Amino acid sequence: MGSADLRGHRWAELLLSASLLTVWSLPAAAQLTPDANLLKVTRKSLAKPTISVSQGTAIEHKENVTFYCGTKDVNITIYWVSNNQPLVLHERMQLSTDGKTLTIFPVQREDTGTYQCEVWGVLQVISSDPTFLVVNYGPDPVRIKVEPGVPNGEAVEVIEGSNVTFSVETQSHPPAAYLWVFPNDSKPITSSFLTASTFTIYAVSREHEGTYSCLVSNSATQLSHLATLKFHVLERLTKPCVMPPNQTLIENASLVALTCQTTHERAAAQWFLRGQLLLPSKHLVLSADNRTLAIHGLQRNDTGPYECEVWNWSSRVRSDPLKLNISYGPDRVDITRGSTSEVVNTIRAELNSSLTLQCWAESQPDAEFHWTLEPSTSVCTGEQLVIEALTSEHQGIYSCTAFNSLTQLARSASVLVRVIGPGSSLSGGAIAGIIIGILAVTALATGLGCFLYIRNAKGPSRRTTEEPTYEATTPTSEEGHLAEPGRTLGWHSLSLDWCMPMYANVPDTQGQIQVIKMRTLDPPEQFYEVLVNPEHNMYCQINPFI
Repeated sequence: MGSADLRGHRWAELLLSASLLTVWSLPAAAQLTPDANLLKVTRKSLAKPTISVSQGTAIEHKENVTFYCGTKDVNITIYWVSNNQPLVLHERMQLSTDGKTLTIFPVQREDTGTYQCEVWGVLQVISSDPTFLVVNYGPDPVRIKVEPGVPNGEAVEVIEGSNVTFSVETQSHPPAAYLWVFPNDSKPITSSFLTASTFTIYAVSREHEGTYSCLVSNSATQLSHLATLKFHVLERLTKPCVMPPNQTLIENASLVALTCQTTHERAAAQWFLRGQLLLPSKHLVLSADNRTLAIHGLQRNDTGPYECEVWNWSSRVRSDPLKLNISYGPDRVDITRGSTSEVVNTIRAELNSSLTLQCWAESQPDAEFHWTLEPSTSVCTGEQLVIEALTSEHQGIYSCTAFNSLTQLARSASVLVRVIGPGSSLSGGAIAGIIIGILAVTALATGLGCFLYIRNAKGPSRRTTEEPTYEATTPTSEEGHLAEPGRTLGWHSLSLDWCMPMYANVPDTQGQIQVIKMRTLDPPEQFYEVLVNPEHNMYCQINPFI
């Protein structure tokens, strides 16, 4: 029942009693002569009650308070009023049997206010004067607030240069006292500016960083609470820089490290590759603080561009893109005729016609190209080899070697050029090579055109003093580093498989290469001697006209 309903109910009871006394009367025969003294007693007014309290000020949760309503009237009912409203009893309140004593144990802050007692008679209600109860409480637990600021773990972060307001909020009676302690100060600062619940720092800087404390106390309750806060000032971010490695970058290098250079130690960092957020992998590994990016097994497509970004909750700044210059190759070498894309193995060209050979190889930086004619000491450089007018002297195996000065790698390929047409007769060495091939077959069957004889190495010889010596070796495709300077093949060198083109991706011929020595006899256009058994100095004499 509410306080208004309770008061209305009480007044209804009082009016009902008055009406019964007014309406009801005895029959005339039964009427009595009233006693004047009795009437005087009945009409006597109620005396104003008094109210007393054990203590007008109490501490919350620690003390009890007792109110007493004093009155000499009898046949009355006592009611209690708090803050001008009928008092609703609760579990912390106890009322005596006669209603004159009200005890609150223990008091709480909501018990603060005015208290009165009312004396109710048959036709009269009279209230005591109010008495006031003060309950001291607090301070409640406190915490420091920073505006503007963003919590980050146990700390609060603000941006350098902003105006920052510190404040503490708490409930306390009487009002609490505030004592702020700044960082780097061994003694509390007690100026009037810092004994309020709030203060402001203008244009905050890194010098204001540290732990701030505020002691909030209540002298009445003898209670106090200490609040602390870690305060960080974030610098305004500037553009970071991706530091390239101080080494020549070569494909398949074991490790390459990129560093995100920034002066902002507290800023977080992240990486971008080709404009997209970089996802770490076994190939791309990030350090614990994301400041270093390690590239394992550098590949030619790892050029980037790479960017690093530093950020905090207020802003983010990205570096300029960095593109890596990675050296690689040369890859497979191909030879084409002119600028066509078709790779050639053998070229048949007319006598006196022009011929252009083009050498191709993927390389960074561009490869250096070297041409050689086997068997010859001819060497020229450049990716193109141009012959204005072909002669029989231009026949042979042309090799192109591509070399990268940074990777120190070289690869080569070969092409056979044949000159056809009138007057394109073969040289003496080419004739000897053909006859040797024929001899290898016919000597086993018929022994026609040659006879064997044995001579001592120091014996007389029919050779002339200027007889040339020819060695037939297999031309090879160089893969790896260039051959030693001066290592060239003679013009009259021959090979049993000399017409086969050589490529960098073709394995070298296995096993020992057979060497066949030849010497010409006087007259040179008639006979040749071939050394077929070096151990016994055994020669085979050949008549090329047989």
